Amino acid sequence: MAAPDRRTQLATARQEVQERIARACAAAGRDPAEVTLVAITKTYPASDVLLLAELGITDVGENRDQEAAPKAAALAAAGAQVRWHFVGQLQRNKARSVARYADVVESVDSVRLATALDRAAAESRTAPLDVLVQISVDGDAERGGAVADAAEPDRDVWRVADAVAAADGLRLAGVMAVAPLDWEPDRAFATLSALVSRLAERHPGATVVSAGMSGDLEAAVRHGATHVRIGSSLLGMRNTLR
Repeated sequence: MAAPDRRTQLATARQEVQERIARACAAAGRDPAEVTLVAITKTYPASDVLLLAELGITDVGENRDQEAAPKAAALAAAGAQVRWHFVGQLQRNKARSVARYADVVESVDSVRLATALDRAAAESRTAPLDVLVQISVDGDAERGGAVADAAEPDRDVWRVADAVAAADGLRLAGVMAVAPLDWEPDRAFATLSALVSRLAERHPGATVVSAGMSGDLEAAVRHGATHVRIGSSLLGMRNTLR
């Protein structure tokens, strides 16, 4: 059982993060209920995820299958109702494992990955798997993300979105992006917002915009983020990155 002080730490951090989201929404003229907090729990124990669930944070993000799969099993065994978001770069050979426990895969950035994930979802699920197309805001696909109007069809944002939407085992829920380190967050998320508007013309049901982390959630909310992915501001600084 987790020590009582850890629960207090998480409860305090949760309150502070939710107040930041509320202030950002007020400044943008938005309802805080429009923004979902996704706790990024990579490198943290399943006991922390269970405490977060007890505190009302049930959207949880992980970026490595070898860590996420046993955590998902542990939370299921504990009877916790958690919505798992896979947010890391996903290799096609891990698609089958991820499709078994993930509720959302936020990092689909190629037609080939969409095809592999569709096949995996059809084998292991009774309902479609929600997918977000990861967009490379600055056009550098080397860091992960599909590129708008790319010359390479496999990594073109619009082709990836169309492939997900056409897949029986997947549901195109929206997009995800990370602000490049060398860009101002407002520039990054304004660029993303313009791409989201273009996508909405083709796929009006793809309304999720996962953008913003601990250091830039305010800018993300200002430009329409519906989900913010928060790690260190919620769980503290990681002692060991594996």
